Amino acid sequence: MQAQVLIAHGGPENFELRQVARPIIRPGTLLVRIAAAAINRIDVRIREGLPIGPELPAILGSDFAGEVVAVGEGVADFRPGDEVYGFAGGVKGQDGGALAECILADARLVAPRPRNLSMREAAALPLVSITAWDALDRAAATDRDHVLVHGGVGGVGHVGVQLAKARGARVATTVPSEEAAELARSLGADETIDFTREQVAKYVERLTGGRGFDVVIDTVGGANLDKSFEAAALYGRIAGTAGRSTNDLTPMHGKSLSLSIVFVMIPMLYGIGLERHGRILRELGGLVEAGGLRPLIDERRFALDQVPDAYRHLESGRATGKILIDIS
Repeated sequence: MQAQVLIAHGGPENFELRQVARPIIRPGTLLVRIAAAAINRIDVRIREGLPIGPELPAILGSDFAGEVVAVGEGVADFRPGDEVYGFAGGVKGQDGGALAECILADARLVAPRPRNLSMREAAALPLVSITAWDALDRAAATDRDHVLVHGGVGGVGHVGVQLAKARGARVATTVPSEEAAELARSLGADETIDFTREQVAKYVERLTGGRGFDVVIDTVGGANLDKSFEAAALYGRIAGTAGRSTNDLTPMHGKSLSLSIVFVMIPMLYGIGLERHGRILRELGGLVEAGGLRPLIDERRFALDQVPDAYRHLESGRATGKILIDIS
């Protein structure tokens, strides 16, 4: 089969399109012929050398949608011909990755493709959706909460807005422009904040009367986490998806805030909680089919031999929505 193989850590020029051996089915796994795969920010970090990546040369990528071609012993929920989507591979200890014509995936990390999505649309959802789902769970968001989602048209953020709305919460989100604000409102945001024009204190006063937000979902990290502390209400709950930074926690003490960091790769890296990821994808599929969630897809299209260009587009900051690789 064909695959994009990372031969050295560094830039996207280190990918090579190669013919590699097709994976051999094992107990508990599915062999999936991939129709589309997505690339994510964490993939950039792994490509650059983040030590959760597989030993090189390696196939990266975790998000995919495709058709089951073989079922391993002990797997009862799937059969050849099933159309599925999943979040598997691309990290240390996993078999291969999604930037290939086939992937050998742990069956616990796979779910039926939502019937009203194309393969491309389904491949856009797994990582960002599980991350947003985990963030809202960790923050215990409910229909009684006023939720702030930072980055409401980003990968995790655009799903976070929709999932928070599905829980019945009142949802505000930060965006970089009026065009992005319109898009966020179409996804269900009740209120939008142009973070290039409005300071935290002003939008907290405007939207909460100075009280602050019950829940803050921070998909940006770094210095933005300080803004999350400022935006939160007394006893507020913050969930971050980018916690590799150094921050002053004094504001947390002053408000008695809680902070949770979501690292969605842990189940694959440590072999725990795999069933939960599969269960989230199944529940997510029901929400998608009920019209409660849709993915944002960047308009540019890339084939498997154009993976380096897809990474360059991701890193340019010019993409709107998820970047997909068309494989078959």
